[in-house]
Amino acid sequence: MTTVDELFAIDSLLTDTERQIRDTVRLFGEQRLRPYVAEWFEAGTFPARELAPELGKLGLLGMHLEGYGCAGTSATEYGLACLELEAVDSGVRSMVSVQGSLAMTAIHKYGSEEQKQRWLPELAAGNALGCFGLTEPDFGSNPGGMRTRAKRDGTDWVLDGSKMWITNGSVADVAVVWARTEEGIRGFLVPAGTPGFTTREMHHKLSLRASITAELDLDGVRLPEEALLPEAKGLAAPLGCLSEARFGIVFGALGAARDCLSAAIDYARTRQVFDKPLAAYQLTQAKIADMAVELGKGQLLALHLGRLKDQGGLRPEQVSAGKLNSTREAIAIARECRTILGANGITLDYPVLRHANNLESVLTYEGTAEVHQLVLGEALTGSKAFR
Repeated sequence: MTTVDELFAIDSLLTDTERQIRDTVRLFGEQRLRPYVAEWFEAGTFPARELAPELGKLGLLGMHLEGYGCAGTSATEYGLACLELEAVDSGVRSMVSVQGSLAMTAIHKYGSEEQKQRWLPELAAGNALGCFGLTEPDFGSNPGGMRTRAKRDGTDWVLDGSKMWITNGSVADVAVVWARTEEGIRGFLVPAGTPGFTTREMHHKLSLRASITAELDLDGVRLPEEALLPEAKGLAAPLGCLSEARFGIVFGALGAARDCLSAAIDYARTRQVFDKPLAAYQLTQAKIADMAVELGKGQLLALHLGRLKDQGGLRPEQVSAGKLNSTREAIAIARECRTILGANGITLDYPVLRHANNLESVLTYEGTAEVHQLVLGEALTGSKAFR
């Protein structure tokens, strides 16, 4: 049998180091994560504290950042790691993305040297966890409308507001919180336990259940001047971090799709229907062929974007094209694979509907499909359609 990677000769496009990183993360996922992920999903929990040091030991936390204990890998290597993590579960990749591409990237790009020395080595090692507080209950796609405020009081800052849908929020040691000030939108580092700063884990989720999601509340949170990220000025700062995280999704969502397709093919080869394997029917083969083509095309686009990023030439609208394509095709593949598995496809004995449920969130967060369509539309026509 030929895999999708073999069909598109993906290995021929990778360096020895890229293949080694991919294979290492894949082995970790198969041995350490996959045996338990269905239980975590069903229970609506995720052992972030337990797994973070193991992920840190592998160099996966902030792996594309330089210095401060970070691995300093290429963007493509980071993308391949995201693909393998999300092949296990989107919640695992989300935890790593939020830690590295959002919280750590914000500190690395916009923090003072003291802030970098204080937090980045601990976050890279997994000894500390971070989160990224941008989204609010009423402001997701329009973060510029945020209501969280930060006001100067002498040499301090006082923050009031709330954030929602924050991955790692209730277990984080430090939150990167974005707030509106008289100087524009600024970023602040809010350590856990700061008076007035509380978190509440969100339950009753039908998606990303093997992930910790929380609401952050800030009620008169007083911070010293040293908590301000000095280089983060304006909305471009948090959006720059989001672009880093979206890049990981370009690869990551394809991991979920690959896992679904692999499960569907394995099932179709062994499931007997009218005295022959389900895989021997033309309709089944047509579904598998179409999904394989879309998955392969998505991988080729992701690798191309990774090479552009490594060369320093990746533009935000190109990231939007990748995120839109990968998430849209991945969720379509997951749903189609579910039809091949029939009733078995709705159980946690197989990963397909778990991935499909997760991808409902991945399709939406860090820019909905519609927002990325408008980003591309503006780039292609020169006309802004957001308002």
